[in-house]
Parts: sequence; structure tokens; C-alpha cells
Amino acid sequence: MARLITGLVLLGVAGAVAAGCGPPQNPDEPLPQEKTRGGSNPSGRDTGSVTGGGLSGLFADDEDDAEGGGSGVAVNSFLWRASLDTVSFMPLAQADPFGGVIITDWYSPADAEGERIKVNVFILSRELRANALRASVFRQVREDGEWVDAEVSEDTATRLENAILSRAREMRVTKRKQS
Repeated sequence: MARLITGLVLLGVAGAVAAGCGPPQNPDEPLPQEKTRGGSNPSGRDTGSVTGGGLSGLFADDEDDAEGGGSGVAVNSFLWRASLDTVSFMPLAQADPFGGVIITDWYSPADAEGERIKVNVFILSRELRANALRASVFRQVREDGEWVDAEVSEDTATRLENAILSRAREMRVTKRKQS
């Protein structure tokens, strides 16, 4: 019984490792664009199946595609890309497009010696709306050789959220003009 459990655990670990393998990512390369599947069907879905719209129709609709949620991620793709674009000057500690989480590492601005900031962005929905986005900003200052938490202006997170929302709206308008 112990051998079976050990074997299953090792198989699970091997599967997790294999799932993370892939070609190396080039940070200078732009993010992949959403693919359209062509044909006379504007949604790009196969409507000739037994289920009428394929199994994908059970989990998404045309509104999701129009709002930027049709890229295979569980969050709004415009908000996701705008968030990455807005915090691109900071090093990323974690970026999860399926969970909609972006966590930056500590960043020290060149003009603010002895100070560093960190940003967490959470995308909460597939819709491009203000309440689909939450940002948290953390700040530390160096005192006596140690980093100490410092106060952040109340409107800093709101200004960051507004910058992300503005960029996401620009991206959506640009995409609609191209279509």
C-alpha cells in the first residue's frame, strides 16, 4: 500500500514538473494575441456539434469575447495586459493569468534612495469594470540599515487602478477599430 501511495505521489510530481516545461520565454517578445477561428460564424465556435455550440459554449458566451475574456484565461484579457503594461517597470515576483494575480518584487526608484515599493494587482472578473480590479501598494523605507514599513498615500492604489483601467480601455478601443 505504501508503494502505491509513493508511486502516485511521484507520478503527480512528475506530471506537475512536465506541465511547467515548455519553450523558453523571451521577455522582449509581445504577449500572444487572441486567435480568431474564421468562417461565417462570428464567434468562431463550431455550431455544428451535438451541443449546438460545442462544450465551450457552456462556460463562455459572445459577451465574454467582446469584453476581452475570450483568450482562454479566467479574467479580462484587457485588464490583464494593461496591468502587466502598467507595472512593467517593476520586477515581477508572480504573474498568474488564470487566477488574475500579479505580484511585483520590491522596486527602488532611482530618485528615491532608501525607499522601495511593491504592488499587488488582483483581477476579479472577466468584465472590464472598475470593480473587477484591486490594487495594493506597499512601501518601505530604510532606517538604521533595516527596511521598515511606511505609510502609503490613500489615493496611490486608486491612481494605479485608474491608470490600469485607462490602459485597458485604450486596448479595447484599439482592438475594436482593428476588427
